[in-house]
Amino acid sequence: MPIFLDDSYKKRFIKLLFVCNSKKPVVFKTIQGLPLDEIDRGETLVDIGSYCLMPNHFHLLIREKMENGISLFMEKLSTAYSMYFNKKNERTGGLFEGTFKAIYANDDDYLKYLFTYIHLNPIKIIDPNWKEEGIKDKNKAKEFLREYVFSSYMDYLGADRPESGIINKQVFPDYFSTQQDFNYTINDWLSFKSTTIKATP
Repeated sequence: MPIFLDDSYKKRFIKLLFVCNSKKPVVFKTIQGLPLDEIDRGETLVDIGSYCLMPNHFHLLIREKMENGISLFMEKLSTAYSMYFNKKNERTGGLFEGTFKAIYANDDDYLKYLFTYIHLNPIKIIDPNWKEEGIKDKNKAKEFLREYVFSSYMDYLGADRPESGIINKQVFPDYFSTQQDFNYTINDWLSFKSTTIKATP
């Protein structure tokens, strides 16, 4: 089922990505109207390298900073968003199916691939079969990615926005030392089909 029913849900989740990444308890009403760059969240639990929201799921590339940091962060995030979703829709019960799925990236090539895979995910919204059949209109796909604000794509293209504070590029390998490097990698992957693009669980 969709977990983001419209942009207001995505915006709430984006804010939670930032505030739940903290050793402090989440008291959302105290930061309700504040932009991300004015919120003092203190010490963080994880480093987020990239993220992307899709209609019925989301992707995160994260690095643990403390023991059980990932589990604690994901518990805070899923609980806070589920409470918001349930209250808004007058429902009860769990929103997510079981615990989150995690894959350990212990290979440099695979880690670099994950950055690209996560950022290309939104193309499925406008071109569901692009991985199997190839991109029909590469320029349209790139424009859609630039306009899709619910991922860290624009942060890697140098956008100046409060959401840039969600990610911490400094602690991850410097695969994209310039914006042009990132753009070149995206262009390269947009030219491939399913034989070269493997899906992650």
